[in-house]
Amino acid sequence: MSVALALLASAAAAAAPEAPGPGWHLVWADEFDGTAIDPARWTLADDCWGGGNQERQCYTPRRANAHLADGHLVITARKEAWRGPAYPQDLRETPDRNAARAEKPFTSARLSTKDKAAWRYGRVEVRARLPGGQGSWPAIWMLPAESRYGRWAASGEIDILETVNLGVPCATCAGGKEDRALGTIHFGGVPPANRHVGSETPIPAPVDGFHTYAVEWAPGTITWSIDGVAYETRRAGEWSTTGSADPLAPFDRPFYLVLNLAIGGGLPESRNGGGVDERGFPRTMMVDWVHVWQSDADAATRPTAK
Repeated sequence: MSVALALLASAAAAAAPEAPGPGWHLVWADEFDGTAIDPARWTLADDCWGGGNQERQCYTPRRANAHLADGHLVITARKEAWRGPAYPQDLRETPDRNAARAEKPFTSARLSTKDKAAWRYGRVEVRARLPGGQGSWPAIWMLPAESRYGRWAASGEIDILETVNLGVPCATCAGGKEDRALGTIHFGGVPPANRHVGSETPIPAPVDGFHTYAVEWAPGTITWSIDGVAYETRRAGEWSTTGSADPLAPFDRPFYLVLNLAIGGGLPESRNGGGVDERGFPRTMMVDWVHVWQSDADAATRPTAK
């Protein structure tokens, strides 16, 4: 092998993601090394719905709210009034809903792999740096590719990571400032029959640095970790759905990935100092990479992609 070829091979090997262990295979990834967000991988939301949580942002597909820079996905929440569609695309079922508009005091971005890639079982890892401030609500989460068992939350939701109000005063946090990551699953039936279980754990120092947030999902178990250290496991029997008596349901179907930065809403506004602090904008969530792995045991459930 020539020196040039050897150097290229060495560089390729160095750039290849490290498998989480023997028998794991990388089935989908985005390193965000390009000049623009890849439309074959991601769809950018365009709505002022508020996520059903009274969130205060409009999601836009503008570069001002989501772009690539220096090998990172940069999601930016801005304090600016914006008017856009009142409902997300999948809830615009009628002409009135399709035409409805709404206005919010902030803008941000929400990316998803819906209709482009979804997985049943595996390990999803996202290396990200999260913003702080009262009212900040960044999330890395998964939704069902189809509503096999019914509308939310009957078909499930897997929250790989949520944080709210990082860095603000917190009487119950060891360091006196909010530093907790939340890992949660939602299931049951449509509201008010929806349920959820989860736990919280301190993010390792530095809280405002890059960390790898992951779930490892197998038939009957879901385990959450930060920087490779597991902190929570949920098992079949802790969840259920009104749509099936199968103990694995609803977490036995393909799910797609969502990355977003919300401002305000029920969860952050009910914690810490309450409400939304309008100082400190713009606020930025940065994602270094996304890796999706499946094991030899998951070979029959490789991702569906379009």
